[in-house]
Amino acid sequence: MTSRIQSATPGEHQGEQATGQAPYPTDAGSVSGRQNGRDAKNRASLDELHETARRIAANVERVLVGKPDVIRIALVTLLAEGHLLVEDVPGVGKTSLAKALARSIDCTVSRIQFTPDLLPSDVTGVSIYNRQSGEFEFRPGPVFANIVVGDEINRASPKTQSALLECMEEHQVTVDTSTYHLEEPFMVIATQNPIEMEGTYALPEAQRDRFTARVSIGYPDQQAELAMVDEHAGHNPLADLEPVSDRESVQRLIETVRSVHMSPEIRRYAVDLVSATRQVPEIRLGASPRATLQLVRAARAQAALSGREFVVPDDLHTVAVPVLAHRMVLTTEAHAARRSATDVVRAILHRVPVPQGSNHR
Repeated sequence: MTSRIQSATPGEHQGEQATGQAPYPTDAGSVSGRQNGRDAKNRASLDELHETARRIAANVERVLVGKPDVIRIALVTLLAEGHLLVEDVPGVGKTSLAKALARSIDCTVSRIQFTPDLLPSDVTGVSIYNRQSGEFEFRPGPVFANIVVGDEINRASPKTQSALLECMEEHQVTVDTSTYHLEEPFMVIATQNPIEMEGTYALPEAQRDRFTARVSIGYPDQQAELAMVDEHAGHNPLADLEPVSDRESVQRLIETVRSVHMSPEIRRYAVDLVSATRQVPEIRLGASPRATLQLVRAARAQAALSGREFVVPDDLHTVAVPVLAHRMVLTTEAHAARRSATDVVRAILHRVPVPQGSNHR
């Protein structure tokens, strides 16, 4: 994939935004507490969001056949201003998903092939001495792009993996005491093979916690695999993929997602779900407060993709497993009992009481 590196400028990261449509109900009957002065023209309508998301999903599905749920989680992560970790065995389309999503948006894109000899400076960039000027000049690395595709991230050493920590969390890179801001939107789509395979390093907990969601593509069913053989055997569908949206449009969609309302009851429910992961005996390390923020953002994106201006419990249920499961560390006893983090999250969803009442606006 060709990289188009542009100069990075600081991006604003605001809180909840006011909607340009009629205010939806709140406990106080007003949305003034959520307004922050941003002009409503910087946000898209829900209809525009739905149509743009549909085009992107259809574009990606030309490459990744028969996996609509995986594509939807990828879109949720994009609109939630997060990062996506795609984990599965080789050959099921992990890199194809990442490339297809990146090519569907007309923005700067770069790809990093992680290998054991990759250095942190190969990711972030390096300062080079200019003999003519007598000064050091910063040469930006591939991380300076709107969408960064990290292929087989767990084949690099933990030292190189840690080069992504600052940029994923703070959208900036610090090299030789100088800080460089990354252009927004900024998203890392990383693929990794199961850690049981040769030549892999397990991602540290701090690294996994920075990924908003993790998805596993899995093998296609026979019908989808037959369709893939018929359509993809003769040519590479990625070669014909054209952008169906651009950076400015995606940023407007993100502003719309920020404005999706979450009632106090739903917020408390999200906190209760994450808190429950820290109290289960089968879990040695539960989800962090960062996970709570990511769960709330993902639920807002899920609600917006469903055409709603407010979050309901079903939105949290839909994104809970992709957002929470990869962050938790199970006990030895849970592994011996063949319990997975996904099983534990689903059990928590059944155990934690759902807020009563149908009106969560």
